[in-house]
Amino acid sequence: MAVSYTAVVDVDGEGRNGGRVHSSDGLLETGLALPKELGGSGAATNPEQLLAAGWAACFLGALRRAATSRKIRLTSTAITAEVTLTHGDDGEFSLSAVLTPVLGGVDRSTAQELADAAHQICPYSKATRGNVPVVIDARAAA
Repeated sequence: MAVSYTAVVDVDGEGRNGGRVHSSDGLLETGLALPKELGGSGAATNPEQLLAAGWAACFLGALRRAATSRKIRLTSTAITAEVTLTHGDDGEFSLSAVLTPVLGGVDRSTAQELADAAHQICPYSKATRGNVPVVIDARAAA
């Protein structure tokens, strides 16, 4: 039987510039603000930070799954996700991302192999594939 989960989030007000986010279970409630770099106050989180957090968390789970299926024991996992919002000369907005996982217990080559495999597994990666340019730069923990 398939298992599924649906996150339900409402946003009101001015959306990304002064709106509020409310999850149906009450666990997520926060304000939104444009980053200072885009002329906003930077006083609250923004959608790019929320996307980066979700993607990074999901990607680490996919990395662990890829390692387990290959019988590789990771001693640690961490990731930095950078999601960039670009306002092009054509007036349109677009996203790009850089995912930098750091894996303990493996060399750089194995870390990159696992990261590439995770990129095929992670639902966020699947959802953005072909729409968002992504660089995956895996590192081995020191």
